[in-house]
Amino acid sequence: MTEIHFIVEEAPEGGFMARAVGADILTEADDLPGLHTQVRDAVRCHFDDDKRPSVIRLHITREESLAA
Repeated sequence: MTEIHFIVEEAPEGGFMARAVGADILTEADDLPGLHTQVRDAVRCHFDDDKRPSVIRLHITREESLAA
């Protein structure tokens, strides 16, 4: 695996939550710079050195409601 992808959403209680696609990794943080640190740490912990992806991609989604 050369890349791992995360879907990032705003958490209901504030902050951000990141869930990996295709791997059992979930992490959260209060802000995006903190989330970057948490995601890197989670990837390091989840994969052995020889199987660790070299690229982490974050797909940041944001939900909005509009009145019709």
